[in-house]
Amino acid sequence: MSTTLKDLLATGADGAPALGAPGRPALDHRGLRALVADTLAALNALGIGRGDRVAIVLNNGPEMAACYIACASGVTSAPLNPAYRADEFEFYLQDLNAKALIVEQGSPSPAVAVAQKLGVRLIDLVAVVDGPAGAYTLVARDEAVAVAAAAPGRDAAGAAARGGYAEPDDVSMVLHTSGTTSRPKIVPLSQRNLVASATHISRTLRFTAADRGLNIMPLFHIHGLIAGVLAPLSAGSFVFCTPGFNALKFFGWMDEAKPTWFTAVPTMHQAILSRASKNLDLIQRQPLRFLRSSSSSMPPQVIAEVEAVFGAPLVESYGMTEATHQMASNPLPPAVRKPGTVGIAAGPEVAIMGEDGTLLPRGATGEIVIRGPNVTTGYENNPAANAEGWRDGWFRTGDQGVMDADGYISITGRLKEIINRGGEKVSPREVDEILMDHPAVAQVVCFGMPHPKLGEEVAAAVVLREGQAATERELQSFVSTRTADYKVPKKILFLDEIPKGATGKLQRIGLAAKLGLG
Repeated sequence: MSTTLKDLLATGADGAPALGAPGRPALDHRGLRALVADTLAALNALGIGRGDRVAIVLNNGPEMAACYIACASGVTSAPLNPAYRADEFEFYLQDLNAKALIVEQGSPSPAVAVAQKLGVRLIDLVAVVDGPAGAYTLVARDEAVAVAAAAPGRDAAGAAARGGYAEPDDVSMVLHTSGTTSRPKIVPLSQRNLVASATHISRTLRFTAADRGLNIMPLFHIHGLIAGVLAPLSAGSFVFCTPGFNALKFFGWMDEAKPTWFTAVPTMHQAILSRASKNLDLIQRQPLRFLRSSSSSMPPQVIAEVEAVFGAPLVESYGMTEATHQMASNPLPPAVRKPGTVGIAAGPEVAIMGEDGTLLPRGATGEIVIRGPNVTTGYENNPAANAEGWRDGWFRTGDQGVMDADGYISITGRLKEIINRGGEKVSPREVDEILMDHPAVAQVVCFGMPHPKLGEEVAAAVVLREGQAATERELQSFVSTRTADYKVPKKILFLDEIPKGATGKLQRIGLAAKLGLG
C-alpha cells in the first residue's frame, strides 16, 4: 500500500482524464500531477510548507478538487464550508492557526475580510480561462498588507523551511467535527490516514481506470473529499465535478458525464428518485455499475426503490471524519448486501464494546469501536476528548450497534440520540423504519423532545409523498401495531422539508429546539 498521496496519484495514465466539469474539457492525470507540483512550488516560495495550515474556501467544482489534492500533498489542507458567516470563519481560522487562505480571485466571501483582520495571508486561485477543468494558478494578494499584519513569528516571505511533498506521518488535512453537542474538535489526518482510506474505498468498490464518477457531494466534507474524489483518482479513473448538488440538473449532468457510479447522502438519493420517472430513457441509456450511500442511514424501503429504478446495486456504507471516512460497507455483488445494515468491516477493524470496555460477542448490542491505519491518532489539543474517545487502543464511535453472525453491522442509533423516555430507551432509527413503511410517508426523522416528567418523549418530523395525506393519529396507530406503546411518537409534525445540516444530513440532535418543541 502507498503511504503518500504522491505515490497514490501516480497510478493514472498520463493521457487519461482525471477531472471534468459541465461544459469543460477534462484535465488528464499528467496535468493533475503537474498542477500539484506547481501548487506546492508556489506555496513553498511563499514560505508555506509541510505542517503549515492552509484554509481553502472555494465553491464545489474541479478547482476545489484539484486545489485540495495539491494542498494535501505537501501542506496541511483545511477545507472550509463556503457558506459560513464571518464569525464562523473567524472561529475556524483562529482555531486552525491558519497560515494562509486560498479563495477564488474576486471572491465576495466574508472569509477575505476575516483573514485580513487576523493577518492570515490571502492567496487568490485564478482559474485558467478556456483551460481544462481544474486548471489554475495561485497569486498571493496584498502581500505587503499581509506582511504588515502578520502575527509575531510568522514568516512573511522566503522559501519554506520544510518544502516539497509530504512524508507519511505529516498531517495533511484538518477538519472539525460537527460540534452538535459541544465545541467543534479538530481532527488531524495524516498522509497515511488519507492514503489508507482512499485505498480501502477503492478496493471495496473495485475501482478501475474505466470508472467515471459523478461527484455531487460538498468538497469541504470527508465524504466528498475521500470517497468522491481521492479514492477514484487513486485508481486512475475520472471524476466529473459538479457545482454542488442540484436535483433539477442531476440528470443533465449524468447525460454529459456518462458515469459508472456516484455517491450521495440519503436525502440526495431521495430527491433524485423523485425525478427519476421522467428520465428513465437516460437511466437505461447510461447504466450505472453501482450507487453508494453514506453519512447517514438509508431506509431499506428507499434502497429497494433506488435499485428498482436504476437497475443497479446500492451500496450503503458507514463513515466518519475520525476514520477518514469509510469504516464499513456493504459489498458489491455477487457478495450479499443486507439492507438496513452498513455492511462488513471495510478497512479498519470493527468491534462492539460493552460499557465496561469488554468486546462483546456477535449478536450483542453495544458501542461500535474501530482501529486501523485510517483512524486519526487523536484530537488536537484536547486531552479530555481523547481520554473519552479512546479505550484500550479502540476509537469509540459514539454509535450503538450490533454485529450479526456474518459480520454485518447494524447501527441502532447514536448513543447521544437514543431517546430516554422515563428510563425506557428508544432507538429513533427503529421508529423511522416503521413510519417509512406507511405508503403516505416520503421522509421521516424521529427525535427526543423535552418532557417535564419523563425527561424525553418520542417525536417525529414527517414529509408526506406528493398527493398523499395522513393524520397524526393515523400514523400513531400505524406505529402502535408494530412496536411497544412507549415507542409511539406522541407528537408528529408534518413539514414540507426537514431541516438538514450543511452536508445534506438529517440531524436529530437539536431538532426539537429548531422546531419549537423546547
